[in-house]
Amino acid sequence: MYVGFTSLKYCILDACLVGRNPPTSGPDRLRPPSPPAIMHYSEHEAALLAEKLKDDSKFSEAITVLLSWIERGEVNRRSANQFYSMVQSANSHVRRLMNEKATHEQEMEEAKENFKNALTGILTQFEQIVAVFNASTRQKAWDHFSKAQRKNIDIWRKHSEELRNAQSEQLMGIRREEEMEMSDDENCDSPTKKMRVDESALAAQAYALKEENDSLRWQLDAYRNEVELLKQEKEQLFRTEENLTKDQQLQFLQQTMQGMQQQLLTIQEELNNKKSELEQAKEEQSHTQALLKVLQEQLKGTKELVETNGHSHEDSNEINVLTVALVNQDRENNIEKRSQGLKSEKEALLIGIISTFLHVHPFGANIEYLWSYMQQLDSKISANEIEMLLMRLPRMFKQEFTGVGATLEKRWKLCAFEGIKTT
Repeated sequence: MYVGFTSLKYCILDACLVGRNPPTSGPDRLRPPSPPAIMHYSEHEAALLAEKLKDDSKFSEAITVLLSWIERGEVNRRSANQFYSMVQSANSHVRRLMNEKATHEQEMEEAKENFKNALTGILTQFEQIVAVFNASTRQKAWDHFSKAQRKNIDIWRKHSEELRNAQSEQLMGIRREEEMEMSDDENCDSPTKKMRVDESALAAQAYALKEENDSLRWQLDAYRNEVELLKQEKEQLFRTEENLTKDQQLQFLQQTMQGMQQQLLTIQEELNNKKSELEQAKEEQSHTQALLKVLQEQLKGTKELVETNGHSHEDSNEINVLTVALVNQDRENNIEKRSQGLKSEKEALLIGIISTFLHVHPFGANIEYLWSYMQQLDSKISANEIEMLLMRLPRMFKQEFTGVGATLEKRWKLCAFEGIKTT
């Protein structure tokens, strides 16, 4: 019984469905299918539609959807900016259509020119063919043809002349049309028409400027909200970037100032060394002059004693030898005063390391290279300190200049082995 009730229920449902959807008749089948349903508005669909509006192949479908959305009343304060951007995309499509029209017009003009050139070439060939037929009908060649051949040549000649005349009339018609277009263009250049054209151009320009002003104003209102939302993030990014750039500039300026200060210190030290050397040289000169005066007076006194006492020549030679020894001893004392001794054990350690470094560099090394090597062992040491230490030991280290002009470079060399030979 349950199976019978179920089958009866399905039969009733089938009858209801047949009543609701009657079979389509012949005319209904011939009708075109209804257009697809238009999707409902959403931000995602609006973004997709904006991309379709920019695509030429999908513009017709997209503009239909946009029209239906606007007619449905989907435009509100929240979606106004999106709809404005889509309408703006539709407006920009006008320029593409005008460009496309201009391209097609140019292609049409080129096609007309190509057709005219081809027609001129065909007409030229017709003229040549008719000239051949006319030459064949002259008595020199006409007498040698048979009657049937003459008949065929005459038919061909008439047919060619008819075709030539038709082609010539068509070409002349094209040329007359071009001349009429040229005359129309010349007539349009009259003063009244020029004024009308200028007025229409000014009106079109004013309307275009008004539309552009409106679009810019709406665009400004649309972007103003976005700018206000992103303003805080941009300010933070700008602050971090400005701080980084300021720190980098400050660091660069500090490095340049340090380099300039080091150069200034080295120049001042060199100047002080030169001044001290000059003062020492002056002191030595004054000391030697005073010593010479004293010795001269002693020599005069000894000569007078020799002359009075009658001493021998050997005594005078001994006095001269003692004088020369005193002068040499005084020079050695001055050199020892200039080359001061070591002040601490650290200086002795530095001299040993520098001597080892310069020993494996027989061609010498500049102070920057030597300072970079020593800084790996002692990060607190400065190039000025190393250079002053080297200048205090002239018999152990010497300074030489290499290069010319811009490549001039000062190098320090180890001369202890040469200095020990001269002592």
